[in-house]
Amino acid sequence: MVPLIHLENLRKSYFMGKQALPVLKGISLDIAKNEYIALMGPSGSGKSTLMNILGCLDSPTAGTYILNGNDVSEMEDNQLAEIRNKEIGFVFQQFNLLPRLTAVDNVALPLVYAGIPRKRRTEIAMNVLENVGLADRSHHKPNELSGGQSQRVAIARALVNNPSMILADEPTGNLDTKTSMEIMEIFSKIQSTGNTVILVTHEEDIAKYAHRIVRLRDGMIETDKRKSAFAATV
Repeated sequence: MVPLIHLENLRKSYFMGKQALPVLKGISLDIAKNEYIALMGPSGSGKSTLMNILGCLDSPTAGTYILNGNDVSEMEDNQLAEIRNKEIGFVFQQFNLLPRLTAVDNVALPLVYAGIPRKRRTEIAMNVLENVGLADRSHHKPNELSGGQSQRVAIARALVNNPSMILADEPTGNLDTKTSMEIMEIFSKIQSTGNTVILVTHEEDIAKYAHRIVRLRDGMIETDKRKSAFAATV
């Protein structure tokens, strides 16, 4: 089976003058379609840098990154922007909702860039909001929503373009325990319907929802473990 994501000897260094600061030191990893994977590691392990590269927000210094058949390692910024819009749904700790837009308009925003007419955008956005249990709050603005509701809107926005994967960066970092569990149940539901979910977290109780945990340390993969119940399915 061809993996959704193929990383081969991926490296990333940042430069201070002529001094190279290596952050990723040769990451090789395959992620299959419909996997649910957690990326973990202490501060400085490289997980945020890896997430930025997976999300096409940054490019590797060396190595190969193939996403859904596209070699994104060498792409220019405009090509990366197109891949981001088509292939990746982002969910962030801070929600990143536009305060002046209603929930449904926030969700529909990626469809604006895709050139879909307004009436159809609204229909699609309402359908996705319903899937995350928030159709009744569709015309509320972010300041009228709780943290959990705001994150549901962010998840709906990530799903609206039917991306190849959902990339979630500390998605429960600003939420209480009960709300965090509710949000993680939504991610489990998303994965069960066929989506690939990549979760970046430092919390063990959040990572346990994933079927596979990849731990980074000092820019390298320390461990890569699948839960036995799911090992045969990927």
